[in-house]
Amino acid sequence: MKINIMTLFPEMFEPIRASMIGRAADNGIIELNIVNIRDYTEDKHCRVDDTPFGGGAGMLMQVQPIVSCYRQNEFAGRTIYMSPRGRKLSQEIAEELAGEGELTILCGHYEGVDERALTELSAEEISIGDYVLTGGELAAMMMIDSIVRLIPGVLGGEKSAEIESFSDGETLEFPQYTRP
Repeated sequence: MKINIMTLFPEMFEPIRASMIGRAADNGIIELNIVNIRDYTEDKHCRVDDTPFGGGAGMLMQVQPIVSCYRQNEFAGRTIYMSPRGRKLSQEIAEELAGEGELTILCGHYEGVDERALTELSAEEISIGDYVLTGGELAAMMMIDSIVRLIPGVLGGEKSAEIESFSDGETLEFPQYTRP
């Protein structure tokens, strides 16, 4: 699986290169492409944001750098925008996304993203809950972790991903103990 991440803060993704996700990348099971949207702006001051049309608080990410980043990297597959107004991430959605060959994840910032960029990329919106974060990076990492662990060969044993909390849609895992 190829996972493309479009962000303003690529350094935030260093932690996911550790542990099972890092091993999966090292073993060629997944490919992580983390790109800085700011590198694709045509603004001489490297701005990627602007005020919302019609006024309002905050700033929005502009269309041009996002679409240029996507096109110049030739990203494909399903495009997901991490958004509090999106469909809530669930085990069922993680399983669905784990079956994709390529995912492109857009991490928003500021007050969000100009709607025209989402339309241009045919982005679907996914939320990790009913709250707002500073940006989409933490939400993206949570989603990536929930997806990657379901890809065959990532976990130590295939049964590890099969018998999970919520894998049947409702059962929580029972209490567990180490050997005495």
